[in-house]
Amino acid sequence: MTEEDVPHFKIIFLGDQYVGKSSILNRFYQDKFEEDYQATIGLDFHSKNVDINNTTIRLLLYDTAGQEKFKSLIPMYIRDANIIIVVFDITNKDSFIHTEHWANETKDLKREDAIFVLVGNKTDLEENRAVSSKEAQQFANEKGFLFHEVSAKTGEEIQELFNNTLFPEMAKKFNIGDEEEGEKKEQSGDNNNPNFQIDKKDEGANKKKGGCCGGGKNKAKKLEQNPSEEA
Repeated sequence: MTEEDVPHFKIIFLGDQYVGKSSILNRFYQDKFEEDYQATIGLDFHSKNVDINNTTIRLLLYDTAGQEKFKSLIPMYIRDANIIIVVFDITNKDSFIHTEHWANETKDLKREDAIFVLVGNKTDLEENRAVSSKEAQQFANEKGFLFHEVSAKTGEEIQELFNNTLFPEMAKKFNIGDEEEGEKKEQSGDNNNPNFQIDKKDEGANKKKGGCCGGGKNKAKKLEQNPSEEA
């Protein structure tokens, strides 16, 4: 299969500034975490190959800025997204309250064909939790979102967010790969050949640049980008 034949799926990360969107993306993309990030300006872009049900797909990962001045650009970014991930900080109640805004942004565009995920970040700061898992789960259920909690800092539940929550839903909604074969592997307990795999050789792929206003098109693979920063 050539690069042109690999199915592409656009994932966009939304949420307030400093909730950890870039940290989650970087932890998933290259298993790294940096304490000191500068705020994302406009849009950052990465891409990564993964296997779902024995089918290789390419994830186009878009990290958006959380600052107020960039919010007017969000509708353009999410218009053709396949997966929309809304992130909040479990220690910051306001960031959770503001997920209502991000949910409404997507609702206004009538994106019934997309997958929506609510992610609570910073579970490593459990002692400072301001939003209960029950409250967040209830909100996700009301909005029709999947829900998962993670710690980008420690890496806890990052791979599970994708492998256990997102990828199975993608397989069903977008009819990806050989689901019957994947079920056989799951039932047999064949952990050496998991149904969902990340292409490790893609870890060192060059970043690609979407620019402030150029991330809304699926031709993003032709662009080049600097490493993502914290939003």
